[in-house]
Amino acid sequence: MSDPKKRRKRDPQGTREAILEAARTRLAADGPEGISLSEVAQLAGVNRGTAYQHFETREKLIAATADWVSDKLFRAVFGDPDTLGERRLEEVDIIGLTDRLANFAMDNPELCRVWLLQVLSSPDPASDPFWKEYEGSVARFAQTDLAQQGLDPEVSSVIMLAGAFLWPVWARAHAKSGRGLRQLAHRFAQECLRMSMYGTLRPERYPEIAERLKLSEDAPAKMSAAR
Repeated sequence: MSDPKKRRKRDPQGTREAILEAARTRLAADGPEGISLSEVAQLAGVNRGTAYQHFETREKLIAATADWVSDKLFRAVFGDPDTLGERRLEEVDIIGLTDRLANFAMDNPELCRVWLLQVLSSPDPASDPFWKEYEGSVARFAQTDLAQQGLDPEVSSVIMLAGAFLWPVWARAHAKSGRGLRQLAHRFAQECLRMSMYGTLRPERYPEIAERLKLSEDAPAKMSAAR
């Protein structure tokens, strides 16, 4: 018979993951101001001392949780960062990438909420690994003949990611089943692709908007010529 007093096998990595999961839950619910190591330890099912062994301060726990969430987002959308390497833009599966982002956001609204809150509160949001890859991909795309002229990578990335992370909040008020949520994730991905491919307005019906956009596209070229 096994000894009931025998200690469980130590699993530092599993313990760390449990603490980060608990911290993610607290961050999503209460934000950085409402998180404490004691509460996180209790939620994770570990003692306070163990939590402090992994994260010496509340601030280090919050920072580690933000990095952990960003890494999960990165891997879900782009794959393993260690094997990503250089990708030719012509070979990027835009449909697959859009579907993965929409599905991950639908399945993990808390994770996405934590990522968004942490990026918004960060003194240097552009340093986040997921953001750097997402916005960087759009920026590289904008420099090719595959993109529409005048594409603003930073603004475009903010619009797409904000929509991707807000849509599940809206969608979950309309569908509860897994199938219903998956259909709503598909709707979002489809609209992102449609807007990326065609936009929303017919240029010939809105000449004043077309003229404004043409002026904004011409401005960088005129500034370069002036230099």
